[in-house]
Amino acid sequence: MPLIVGTSGWQYASWRGRFYPRGLPQRAWLAHYADRFACVEVNNTFYNLPAAETFQRWGEETPADFRFVLKLSRYLTHIRRLREPEDPVRLFLERAAPLAAKTGPLLLQLPPTMRCDVARLDAALACFPERCRIAVEFRHASWYTGEVAACLRDHDAALCLTDRRGRPQQPMWRTASWGFVRLHEGRATPWPCYGDASLRRWAARIAELWSPEEEVYTFFNNDPQGCAVRDAVRFARHAARAGLRPTRVPSLDEAPVG
Repeated sequence: MPLIVGTSGWQYASWRGRFYPRGLPQRAWLAHYADRFACVEVNNTFYNLPAAETFQRWGEETPADFRFVLKLSRYLTHIRRLREPEDPVRLFLERAAPLAAKTGPLLLQLPPTMRCDVARLDAALACFPERCRIAVEFRHASWYTGEVAACLRDHDAALCLTDRRGRPQQPMWRTASWGFVRLHEGRATPWPCYGDASLRRWAARIAELWSPEEEVYTFFNNDPQGCAVRDAVRFARHAARAGLRPTRVPSLDEAPVG
């Protein structure tokens, strides 16, 4: 399977007149995006869990091969801090069920103040059916232990590899048969774009950890000034040169920044 490339969200006002034609109504933005990318990460599911009808509409507005990667609710991760995970996991999966086969991996992002608790992590991951792929983004250094890596491997859960200002934020561990990468902020101009050197390094890292036949989801979360779209396009080109097989991206002409 290919390297899946996309952005973290699609509803950004700064993309109007850049990625989205100025006269395109906002209700048509998802269809426009999905014609040019094969996947999107959805962050607003972290803040407010949409109604089932919203998930159904997203599915109807996108091509058959399109995938949604949903960020799990902050109620599970930040309020309950993974305690008693059964009910919030069940509710989330029931609400998102209308997406059906268009559901990609789910992102479990823990708060930066949450220290390592392997038992809680294991119990939360065990709540998901085997068909669900879970990527885990830790934001406290105490999580980077051999016991945590073993827990992730037991559940075929991917350690989410992230970048800020050109620097990986965690060990470059492969813990699953698939991978997940998020790029938050580059150091190029205009801010927060990435430069070619950083994008080449990330393509090389991914190629070293996974083969071209394995799925690796890579999302750009640096949305201001249209940087995420342009960087996704440029990253896909570097990834192809590194021997990977990226999914569709727009042309550079459709990705102006600044």
